[in-house]
Amino acid sequence: MTRDVSGLIRVAEERDAPAIAGIYAPAITDGVISFELTPPDAQEMLRRIVAIQQQYPWLVYEESETVLGYVYASVHNERAAYRWSVDVTAYIRHDAHRRGIQGYRTACAGVTLPNTASVQMHAAMGFKEVGVYHDVGYKFGKWHDVGWYERSLAAHVLEPPEPVPFPELAGTTHVKAAFARAAGLIKST
Repeated sequence: MTRDVSGLIRVAEERDAPAIAGIYAPAITDGVISFELTPPDAQEMLRRIVAIQQQYPWLVYEESETVLGYVYASVHNERAAYRWSVDVTAYIRHDAHRRGIQGYRTACAGVTLPNTASVQMHAAMGFKEVGVYHDVGYKFGKWHDVGWYERSLAAHVLEPPEPVPFPELAGTTHVKAAFARAAGLIKST
């Protein structure tokens, strides 16, 4: 059964670093979702949040003042011609799974396979599979594949304007409206 949730999507803040570190840790220690081997502590997670937010959004989803998940965008490739493409990352707290402007043109996502829930979530968000890197990550004594997905964000025009750093957009009514629309897509059981 699906019900409305009174959750909030907002820009990550310093106070969110411990919760974000806690959400991310099981992806490292309990499986192969992340290819990191040691979970970052809250201080390291805060460093990452601050670094990402210099250019890209790092958002959290919270209910009843508890962070249940986070998403962020990051550089897809350092080469200048890739600057209109971003990689996206999403992690959801283990007990909240399956709850269903910036000038960037393409979002790219890698998913360690098999991971049916993540593949379905990306498909629901409009991502299409573009390929698989076979046996690209080694963890827990086994080689793992990574599926790659992409989603067009805007028209691929000639002479695109430069992407706008997220801090310049974060407080705009357009972004706030997008957060509100996105919160409406989240459901719980």
